[in-house]
Amino acid sequence: MSRFLFRLSLVLAALIALFVTAMNQERVAIELAFLKLRSSVGLALVIAFVIGLLAGLFWRVAWVAELLSERGKLRRALRIAEARVRAEASSNDAG
Repeated sequence: MSRFLFRLSLVLAALIALFVTAMNQERVAIELAFLKLRSSVGLALVIAFVIGLLAGLFWRVAWVAELLSERGKLRRALRIAEARVRAEASSNDAG
C-alpha cells in the first residue's frame, strides 16, 4: 500500500510540475556563478523546488547517520558499564 501511495504522489508531483511549467511560459535570465541561462519561469521554479528537495533529503540522511552513530556509541558505553557492574557484583559475592 505504501508503494502505491509513493508512486501516486510521484505521479501527482510530476503532473503539478507539468502544469506549473505549462502555465508559466515567459522566459527569464538566470545568472549562476559562471553561467548565464535562459529558461521559462515554470521550469526554473520546478528545478529550484527539486534541488531544494534533494538538499533537504541529503541533510536528513546525514542527520540520521549522525544519530545512528551516536546510538552505537551509547550502546557500547552501556555494555561496558554493565560489564563493570557484573564484575563488581561477582567480586563482592566472592569476597
